Amino acid sequence: MNTATSWFVVLPDRAGAAGPAARLRAAGGADMVPHPSGRPWLLGRWRPDEMAVVTAGDRRCAVIGTSSTTAPDLSARMRGVRDATDLERVLRPVHGSFHVVAVLDGHGYARGSAFGGRRLYWTTAGDTTVYADRAHTLARLTAAVPDPAQLAARLAVPHLPHPLAGAAMWTGVHTVPPGHALRTDPGGRTRTAAWWRPPAAELPPAEGATHLRRALRDAVALRVRSGRVLAADLSGGMDSTALCFLAAEAGARLVTATMDWDTPGNQDRHYARYAVERLPGTTSLVFASAELPACFTGLDRRRAPLDEPAVMLRDRARQRHLARALLAEGAVLRLSGHGGDHAVVPPPSYVHALLRREPRTALRHALGFAARDRWSPAATGRMLLDGRSYPAWLGRAHPGKTAAPGPWGPMPALPPWASDEAAERLAALLGRAAGQAEPLSADPGRHAWLHQMREAGRIAALVHDATSADGLPTDSPFCDDAVLTACAAVLPHHAGHPWSYKPLLAAALRGLVPAHLLDRTTKDHCGPDWHRGLKTHQRGLADWAESSHLVAAGVADEGALRRALLSPGLNGGGAPALENTLGAEEWLRDLAARPAPDPLEEEHPRDTTAAR
Repeated sequence: MNTATSWFVVLPDRAGAAGPAARLRAAGGADMVPHPSGRPWLLGRWRPDEMAVVTAGDRRCAVIGTSSTTAPDLSARMRGVRDATDLERVLRPVHGSFHVVAVLDGHGYARGSAFGGRRLYWTTAGDTTVYADRAHTLARLTAAVPDPAQLAARLAVPHLPHPLAGAAMWTGVHTVPPGHALRTDPGGRTRTAAWWRPPAAELPPAEGATHLRRALRDAVALRVRSGRVLAADLSGGMDSTALCFLAAEAGARLVTATMDWDTPGNQDRHYARYAVERLPGTTSLVFASAELPACFTGLDRRRAPLDEPAVMLRDRARQRHLARALLAEGAVLRLSGHGGDHAVVPPPSYVHALLRREPRTALRHALGFAARDRWSPAATGRMLLDGRSYPAWLGRAHPGKTAAPGPWGPMPALPPWASDEAAERLAALLGRAAGQAEPLSADPGRHAWLHQMREAGRIAALVHDATSADGLPTDSPFCDDAVLTACAAVLPHHAGHPWSYKPLLAAALRGLVPAHLLDRTTKDHCGPDWHRGLKTHQRGLADWAESSHLVAAGVADEGALRRALLSPGLNGGGAPALENTLGAEEWLRDLAARPAPDPLEEEHPRDTTAAR
C-alpha cells in the first residue's frame, strides 16, 4: 500500500476484526482512532489536516478529507445528533470533498461523496465486514484477484453506463454507489441506503448562476491557506481560468502551469497570457510541448496500482515534469479544471424530456445539435422519440463496434481488438444490470447528466491519488458536491445549448473573469503530440502487445492489438479506445509488480483521537 497516498479502513468493534487490523498495521497503517473498547475503529494513514474527529461517550464522528469543518465546529454540530438523519442534517452546510464515518449509539455509518469524488468500498474478511476508501486496500487485505469481466468492461468506449461505471475491479470487493451510505446495526448486519437525492432541476439561469458562483467560490477558497503556495493549471480555457481568478480573489499565492501545445492555430497560449496579465503577483510557468517528455514516456516504469485503470499513461511523464517544476516554486497543492465540462454542459439528450414540455424549443435545440454535431436524421429521431425504459435500454445494449447515441447515453462499444470472450463478459454484465438497475432520474437527459457528473468525480479521485503519489496532490473543485449540485439544480436547456459555449459558467463568472476569456469558444488539443508519442515509443508498445496481460486474461486479441498499436491511424477504435486499453494494460502490469508494502515507520499505531 502506498503510504504517499492517504487511506483508511473502518473496522467494527468486534473480536473478529483483530486479524484484519493486524494485517493492515503490517501494511503501513500507522494512524489509528479507537472504538470506546480500545479496538481500532479507523486504521490507515492520513495527514492531520485531513481528519476532523470528535468523541462524545459512545458516539463518535470523523470527517475525512478536504472540508470546511474542524473538530471544534464538528463537536458543536454533533450536539443533539442521535441518528444518521440528524447527522446529515447538521453536515448539510459543510462543503468540500470528504468522507463521513460515525458510530451513533452502536449503529455504524459511513459514506463518501454524492458524486464519487470520495468513494467507499466494502468486503468481508472472515466473518467481518470491513469498509475502506480504497478498493486496492481491501483487495490486498483479502488476497482478491482481478475480475475478468471488469477488465473486459474497461475496454469499452466512451464510458460504461450506470451502474457498471466505477465497479470494483476485484472479486469480493464491492463499491458503495455515490450518494449512498453503509449502515451497520449493533448486531453487525450491514445495508446500503441513499443519503443524498438530486435537487429538482428548476432554477432559472440567473438564480442558477448565482448558486454556482457561490459554490465555486467556496470550493476554491477552501483550498487557499495563509502562507502556502497554490499551483493551478491555466490552459486559457474557461474552467481552469475561472479557478485561477477565484484563487486570486481568495488571496492565494499562485503559481500557474500552461502547456504550450505544438498544434497549428494553438490559441491556449494567447488566452493564458491574457489571464496572467490580469492576475497580479502570479508566477506563470509555460511549458513548450517540444521540451517535455514525449507522450507515453515511462512504459517501463511501474507504480503502485490505482483502484482501477485510468487514462493517464499518455501524459504521465509530462505531468510529473510539471509537478517537479511547481514543487520547486513551493506549491503544496494543485488545482485542476477537470470536471468543468461535465458539470456545466448537460448532454444534448435533455431534448428528449424537453420535447414533452416545450416541443418547439426542443425541436429548435435538436436541430441545432444535429447541425453542430452532425447527427443523422435517424440519430436525431432516436434522441427525441426513443421511449424505452432504462432497464429496457440496458437490456438491448450490446457491446458492438460503434457507440450509438441515445437519450439514456451512448451504448458502450468495444474496440476491434477486444476478444469474443470480452464481448460475452460485457454482454453478461449489461444483462445482469438490466434486471436490477434503476436510472438516476426518470428523465433520460437528466439521468445522463447526473451520470456524467459521477464520471467526473470518479476520474477526479483517480487523478488525486495518482498525483499524491508524485508529491503534489491535484484537487478538482468542480467535482465538489456543492458545485455539482448547484449545476444539477438548473434547467438543462439554460445550462447548455447549441449556440453558446458554457452559458451557465459564463454567467456565474461574469464580472470576476474578464469577458474576453468568458467569450472564448475554441478548445485546443494535443493530437500531433499524441501521434508523435506513439511513434516514438512504437517499439515499447509493440513489446506490450507481445507480452500483453490483457491477452493473457483473454479479453484482447494479440494480433489485432499489435496492429492497433503499430498503426493507430488505421484502427477503428480511435484514441479513446486505445487509451482505455493502454490504461487497463498498465494497471495489470502495475498490479503484477505488486510492490511490497512500505515498512512501518513506527512500531505501534499513533492514536489520533485528539481533535485538530
